Amino acid sequence: MRAIVLAAGYATRLRPLTDSIAKQLLPIGGRPMMDWVCDKVADVTTDIHVVTNSRFAGDFERWAGGRPGVTVHDDGTTSNDDRLGAIGDIAFVLERTDEDDDLLVIAGDNLFDFGLADFVGFWREKGTASALAVYDCGSLELAKQYGVVEVGEGDRVVGCEEKPAEPRSTLAATACYLYHREHVPLVRRYLAEGNPPDQPGRLIVWLFPREPVFAYRFAGRWFDIGNPEQLLEADNRWRVRAGLPPRDTYSALE
Repeated sequence: MRAIVLAAGYATRLRPLTDSIAKQLLPIGGRPMMDWVCDKVADVTTDIHVVTNSRFAGDFERWAGGRPGVTVHDDGTTSNDDRLGAIGDIAFVLERTDEDDDLLVIAGDNLFDFGLADFVGFWREKGTASALAVYDCGSLELAKQYGVVEVGEGDRVVGCEEKPAEPRSTLAATACYLYHREHVPLVRRYLAEGNPPDQPGRLIVWLFPREPVFAYRFAGRWFDIGNPEQLLEADNRWRVRAGLPPRDTYSALE
């Protein structure tokens, strides 16, 4: 299995912090956010590909220096205006690696409690299928902020919509996906048809009517870090776990 960690966005909602530091390299609980994500990924594969942009590629190369099995890919973009988009970045990495492998895709700002080995075990039981991890946010109002997933028999995905005005479920799609090797080439087809290259959940919206896709429900906490409030909350939760004192305001100084 190969993993792609998405880290090429420009995190405009976290400026000015992210003017000089990639969001995924900001400290959470005393360590770069990417450490926590890649520790999870390393439980299921040692073939890890991080895709980032030209502005921060050097920083990611230095971060990856002490991590065996991690390859950093510079997608050549320099701003939010010329970004490839998450699905575009997946295709970018696949063009430079072997498509004939199962694929784990995860956002580099996705912090969660569950173990990826359990997710992989759930997915492998489904045969030739893909899967995504979903979190029950418990509120239809809150679900409006996320991609919302509907499931049928055996947790097969029967509906998926990005940020719906009227959610039909409280299951939020997290940016954590497993693609069967037979589905991986469909990334190119998705883009060739002119579909939007941004937001990784759009690939699932396109895929589930065509191929089997299943939803893995997990317990525990999940942080999709998109604004300063979420950043501070996640930092303090992980600081407590690491035996560090919580703080009232976030600082990029560990």
